[in-house]
Amino acid sequence: MKRIINTSGAPAAIGPYSQAVEINNTLYISGQVAIDPSTAKMVEGGIREQTRQVLKNIEAILQAAGYSFVEVVKSTCLLKDMADFRAMNEVYGEVYFEHQPARAAFAVKELPLGALIEIETIAAKG
Repeated sequence: MKRIINTSGAPAAIGPYSQAVEINNTLYISGQVAIDPSTAKMVEGGIREQTRQVLKNIEAILQAAGYSFVEVVKSTCLLKDMADFRAMNEVYGEVYFEHQPARAAFAVKELPLGALIEIETIAAKG
């Protein structure tokens, strides 16, 4: 059975999609940008600050669905500028220092709301 996940601990969707959907013990988290859910605004700072906020948003959604970072199996990181890869990777590694998921990272021309990074996530129980 499909279950829609929404939490006030992460920013509300900015379009016609859900924060996450769970089906067959797999959680699909929509791409998260660095919006602080308490202010509904993009966090100030550069790639490090934005990556931290994105990971906080992902964590809130994981927790709302009964998952944790340990169960993340795949991340896709979209960067506005590949020159930010190293700094993003350092912050990302603070969360995924063990149980690293599979991952892809791409530079893209533009991200919603002028974000420097967007991360989509898949977690699975099994």
